Amino acid sequence: MTAEVVAEPMVSVRGVRRSFGSGERAVHALREVSFDVQAGTMVALVGRSGSGKTTLLNVIGGLDRPDAGSVRVDGTEVTGLDEEGLSRLRRESVTYVFQTFGLVPVLSAAENVGVPLRMKRTPVADRERRVALLLDLVGLSDHSEQRPSELSGGQQQRVAIARALAASPRLLVADEPTGQLDPETGLEIMALLRAVVESEGVTALIATHDPVMMELADRVVRISDGQVTG
Repeated sequence: MTAEVVAEPMVSVRGVRRSFGSGERAVHALREVSFDVQAGTMVALVGRSGSGKTTLLNVIGGLDRPDAGSVRVDGTEVTGLDEEGLSRLRRESVTYVFQTFGLVPVLSAAENVGVPLRMKRTPVADRERRVALLLDLVGLSDHSEQRPSELSGGQQQRVAIARALAASPRLLVADEPTGQLDPETGLEIMALLRAVVESEGVTALIATHDPVMMELADRVVRISDGQVTG
């Protein structure tokens, strides 16, 4: 009888603590946080404003360091990496989508999507094929030459998602990606993220307060006052 091989989680967080300030004025943003995210799943991180969601995402993505505890992403101990290692992690394994779209105003939609591939020095033909595929995936093939100012908020977020996927990351971290969008457009973006997880095989960890996103997620992780409560 062959023993079943259990796959390592894409994200493993153990005993993470993070505080800001000191003494009586210290803010304990994360308190002994532990949970896993399995590869190929979409997990909704849910909590009120100030609950610690953004701090947790920043620690997982290597944008911030915890005071204690460990974080592993795709088999790499993130908390042990130096700045060069963190840069490599963000370049090769982890990508981000935020409320603010962060597109380069002077570049077209296609050029914005291609930025990560330029940084990796991907050959032009391969880069153009990948950009075209991603714009098609997010439904913007007909808008490839338009600049951000010529696109709606929902379209800009679609470009941001396509750009986040350009370098084929293993983990997509999204912090309230529909926060600046109207409900109908937000629903479209949430459905797109669900489709992206399935079509690209990416793992997604998404901070949200939207009940629809919770319904679309494979799992909901709740955080309150810096602690995972469910």
